[in-house]
Amino acid sequence: MNIEPTYSLSDLARYFLRLGTLGFGGPAALVSAMYQDLAVERKWITEADYQEGIALSQLAPGPLAAQLAIYLGYVHYGYLGATVVGITFVIPSFLMVLILGVTYVKFGGLPWIQALFYGIEASVIGIIANGTYKLTLKTVKSGTLGWFLFVTSAAATAIMETEVLALILGSGGIYWYFKSRPASIKSGAVRNLAMFLPQIQSINSDSVLWKIAIFFTKAGAFVFGSGLAIVPFLYAGAVKENQWLTEQQFLDAVAIAMITPGPVVITVAFIGYLVAGFSGACVAAISTFLPCYLFTVLPAPYFKRWGKNTGVKDFVQGITITAIGAIAGAVIVLARRQLIDIPSVAIAALTLFLLHRYKKLSELYIIAGAAIIGSILSQVLL
Repeated sequence: MNIEPTYSLSDLARYFLRLGTLGFGGPAALVSAMYQDLAVERKWITEADYQEGIALSQLAPGPLAAQLAIYLGYVHYGYLGATVVGITFVIPSFLMVLILGVTYVKFGGLPWIQALFYGIEASVIGIIANGTYKLTLKTVKSGTLGWFLFVTSAAATAIMETEVLALILGSGGIYWYFKSRPASIKSGAVRNLAMFLPQIQSINSDSVLWKIAIFFTKAGAFVFGSGLAIVPFLYAGAVKENQWLTEQQFLDAVAIAMITPGPVVITVAFIGYLVAGFSGACVAAISTFLPCYLFTVLPAPYFKRWGKNTGVKDFVQGITITAIGAIAGAVIVLARRQLIDIPSVAIAALTLFLLHRYKKLSELYIIAGAAIIGSILSQVLL
């Protein structure tokens, strides 16, 4: 049983409202900030509770930082705390993305906007490539099976230009089978999940908002490994399948997510706004984060007991490896579309170099510099 909290729920809400407003730097920076602020300095959260939150966030699908925040809200204040923290953490970046969406729609055709995004989008390719590289080294590590699943997923995504969901789920089963053997985990849950997906897909409606809700619910349920994992899924659905966005608009959406605080997954609100205005943004954001919330609070009471199960870990590990492979494939697809000339290739390469050379350099500064370079180049090249 947890000890009596030394802070109020309003204290926690204020903290996460501030973190969601000023928390630049991506999942790694946000997770590190929570540890330093809540476990080390304020001592609101114990080391054990923090580590359990990290473990659950890595096992379950969903953006890491958002899930950890929700779990930390749950520790002392249960479902109410998880709900309040989830809302206060996400709402600042949602509002920022919404404002940028309105601005984008109103002024998106102006040359100076296009010039800014020329540099930003090339830089975003480098940022995603660097993030994928770090995720790959951290997750795949060694082992023939892991690398085989990673390469297969990357190649399939790059060739088919879409995330192969069946491959991702199947890889979880394959990795679990070879690492844990069937006796170590009940297969019923996996089988039920596989049966559930086609049912979601088969639901049909002429309502755009309903289609947005169904699509983004599926997206939120399969963000394994990192918020970046949603990029290939969104590309396949928003650009290739439903044709809601052009490839240029999709790259702009990813760029918007990179220049705002909070999780990268918040790009769904921008996409939703472009498709169906304010209602589309709200439906997309709620649909994406609801699975994240449920996958955190529902298993939280039982996580101490089953979270360390080897079979569960291996199944999720297989899915995570393949999801990261899909990100790598998506980088190739996006690069083919965006890096169309020497300046854009140079900006992406410079971004990679800076991130690799200066580990603590904020991505926000790089994107700002790329925007300036893009504006200058547009004037020179005209």
